Amino acid sequence: MSQQASPRGTFLKIAEVVKARIADDPSMTELPSAADLIRDFKVSRGVALRVFGVLHAEGVAEPVPGGRWRVVRTGAHVDRRPLEQRMADIITAENLKVGDAFPSASVLADRFSVSRPTVTKALDKLESAGVLASGGQGKVRTVRAVPIREGRS
Repeated sequence: MSQQASPRGTFLKIAEVVKARIADDPSMTELPSAADLIRDFKVSRGVALRVFGVLHAEGVAEPVPGGRWRVVRTGAHVDRRPLEQRMADIITAENLKVGDAFPSASVLADRFSVSRPTVTKALDKLESAGVLASGGQGKVRTVRAVPIREGRS
């Protein structure tokens, strides 16, 4: 009878390899995709997904919308608030007043490392909340109201 490798041992070994890659490359911010793990290690999708589960349970990685996984570094602060809240903070951080121009979608996409459609959705939420005023297509968005931060006791 032939001896087969245990799938449990396989996904744990792959998780160790990925953790070693993360430790060796401090600039690594995103994990390889499930397709990359399947191709590189010649395993099933289920095994690749179990690798992500192990890394998540150990606090090495966290899921990102869109099916990707992000590397979690100890001591690194990542703002996990919704994008529209982080964008509203620009008004207070840059001391913008009512009527001042708000940064463009392209500038915000670069600043927050997200796509322009994602920024547009967040800007629409800020417009709906009455924080920003839209000037129409091709026009500059302006600050309509300065968001009020509630103090916590």
